[in-house]
Amino acid sequence: MSFPRPARALCLPALAALLSLVPPLTAAALAGETPRRLDVQAEAELAVVPDRATLEARLWEHTPAVAEGAERETDAEALRQARQRLEERAATLIRRLEAQGLASEAITAGSLQVLPQRLPVAQHGDDKPEPQVRTRLQRPVSIEIEDLARLPGLLDALTEAGVNALDGVRYDLADREAATDEALVKALAKARHKAELMAETLAIELGEVIAVSETRAPVFQPRMMAMSDARPEGAGGAEYRPGTITIEAGVNVSWTIADAP
Repeated sequence: MSFPRPARALCLPALAALLSLVPPLTAAALAGETPRRLDVQAEAELAVVPDRATLEARLWEHTPAVAEGAERETDAEALRQARQRLEERAATLIRRLEAQGLASEAITAGSLQVLPQRLPVAQHGDDKPEPQVRTRLQRPVSIEIEDLARLPGLLDALTEAGVNALDGVRYDLADREAATDEALVKALAKARHKAELMAETLAIELGEVIAVSETRAPVFQPRMMAMSDARPEGAGGAEYRPGTITIEAGVNVSWTIADAP
């Protein structure tokens, strides 16, 4: 009757090499204890005042309304005339803006847009009026403003040029990265303050930082301010104050708790 041979014992050099791959165990780990640590979560808000803006406006012209189905007969000439009027108004607008001291590279006139429109028909008695159609030719205009103090004058120039619509003002920062960095630093400083306050209250001593993570990455979002129609009768209610933009940041920070002396 044969018996299985016992496993060969590891030689000392091989055993030493194997043990070198095992990370050293702390006293707390050997004792089955959870590492002593202090975890802190902190959030901070930073309110910044915008220092630049983008103003969006639109100019448009319409072809004469005609009965549906008859627009092809007069469409080419009507479109040509409407486009000519639109280009003349756009040129006048750009000259007025440049007269306000705005650099030409700060003005962007968008591509021509051709938008067919079907007009609503009012019903009167038993008569059934024919539907009418027309075409809108439109050009968006975008204006970059580096000095917010010039915004009222530029709005007046748009009004005098007879823009058909103001789509709003988008307030922004010239240096977004600096603002988001400041919000993150503020959140980290708040976490440090909370940890020190907790340590003082609990009569413990903070050790080294062992983990840091973001719970809310600071993101700057430009603030859009809607505006009413820019024609003279509506311009008086325009609001020019940019207000502030809030940037939020959040962090988790963990410290070890130092052993008592």
